[in-house]
Order: sequence, then C-alpha cells, then structure tokens
Amino acid sequence: MKLRTLGRHVREGTKNLGRNGWMTFASISAVAVMLLVVGVFLLLIMNVNNVASTIEDDVEIKVYIELTATEEQQEELLTEIEELPNIESIVYVDKEEGLDQLIDSLNESGEVFESIREENPLNDAFVVRATSPQLTEQVAETIEPLANVERVNYGRDFIERLFAVTDLVRMIGLILVVGMLFTAMFLIANTIKITILSRKREIQIMKLVGATNGFIRWPFFIEGLLLGVIGALVPILLIGFGYSYLINNFGARIEIMFFSLVSPFPLVWQVAALLVAIGAFIGMWGSMMSVRKFLKV
Repeated sequence: MKLRTLGRHVREGTKNLGRNGWMTFASISAVAVMLLVVGVFLLLIMNVNNVASTIEDDVEIKVYIELTATEEQQEELLTEIEELPNIESIVYVDKEEGLDQLIDSLNESGEVFESIREENPLNDAFVVRATSPQLTEQVAETIEPLANVERVNYGRDFIERLFAVTDLVRMIGLILVVGMLFTAMFLIANTIKITILSRKREIQIMKLVGATNGFIRWPFFIEGLLLGVIGALVPILLIGFGYSYLINNFGARIEIMFFSLVSPFPLVWQVAALLVAIGAFIGMWGSMMSVRKFLKV
C-alpha cells in the first residue's frame, strides 16, 4: 500500500469519529467501561498472586541436628546438604539463637524460658530453602535420612494445604480474567457493529461504484483501532490515579490488617500497556467483523 493511500485511510478513519458523534461516544464508552472492569480485576488478581507468592517464599525446612553431633560432624552434614540438588540457601542456627527466636515469638510469655538458658535443651539446626517452594517436600525427604539429622520439620500438612489454596486462587483468577476479556470483546464488538450498521448504505454505495474491499475496509480498520485506544485511555487514567491514591492513603492500613499491596510502578504501566493492546485489538476486530458482511453486494 502506498504511503499516500494509507494517509487517506487514516484521515477518513479519523474523520469518521467526528461524523458519527453519538455512536462514537457509545462505542468509546463501552470500551472504557469494560476495560475499566478488566483493569480493576487484573490489579486484584496481581495483588492476590503477590500475596500467594510472598507466603510461598516464606516456606523453609528446619533440619534439627542430633545433640551428640560434634562440630566436625555438623560441618560434614552441612557439606552433604550443600551438595544436594535444588538447594537455594542454608543458614546455621545454634541452640542459643534458636532459644532467642523462641522467646521473641512468644512475646511476654517467652520470658518463662529464660530460666533454661544455662541448660538449653534445644538442638542446633540448619534452615534450608529450596530453589522452588514446590520442591520443599522433595528436598526435606532427601535430607531426613542423612547422618546426624535428628528430625526435619517443614510443616508438611500446612505446605500441602498452602500450595493447594494458592494454585486454586491462581487458577480461578486466570479463568475469571479470561472470561472477563471475552465478555468485553463481544460486548464492545457488538457496540461497534451498531456503529457500522448505521453506515450500511455508505458501504454499499462505495462497493457499487467500484471501490475494492480493501479500500472500504481500511478506514473502518483505522476507526476501530482509534475507538479501542481512546476507550482504553479513560480506564488507564482512573486505574493509575485510583490505585496510586489507594496506596498512598490506605496502603499502610491494608498492610497492617491484611497484606502489602504491589507497588503502583511498574504495575500500573504493565496494566496500561495490556489495556491499550486489548482495546486496539477489540476495536479492529469488531470493525472488521462488522463491515465484512456488507462487502458482499
């Protein structure tokens, strides 16, 4: 296609937005409303996924060393664990530090354990993290039979329930987002179709006087693209300012009560890029599908 011809199609597509004022407004409004719903839902799902990832990242294996193990045997055990596959990190926690952690975790009630400090009955331990939270059980089962390991604790039942819940949350989130996108596509495409229907005679006259399908189709293609992109700008602004306002004014309270929200940047930019892409695709797809039936004269 020549550059001059393309320029003509762009001008015609842009002019059509003004010629069909109310229908253009209706199409842009439909795009904006549906993409606003999709955008808000995406933010919600991303934050829920962030919470799930944060919880998973806290999963660790505590390897309790036998009380009779010497320093040399502890070093040998450390070397054996380091050589195992899927090990991300190992932290040594001696029994004094373990007692301090126990006392701190119990707050005021922990003071009761100060009396056993001189005859500390706790074990020295290694805190091990797997390269992936899902590999925690596998790594723990590999460490457990090693020499000088008294026991391994990783909260097996809790881990299984945790991964089941997080996987379910992610799956539900994905299904809902995909469902919302398809709903948005068909609702917006139908609104654009009404816009095209109002110009049925225009399309048929152009076809009768010899205009090619491509010549007719391109201005509508450009018009649909502009409808989608312009319609995406409103939800992008609302989501950007709204989410930033929520973080700045209520982020601290939400973090104390429930969880920390994902930082607005680059999250908002990612959602904005996605909404523009969705809006552009839906606008072009809706226009093409709607104008195609009128090209058969």
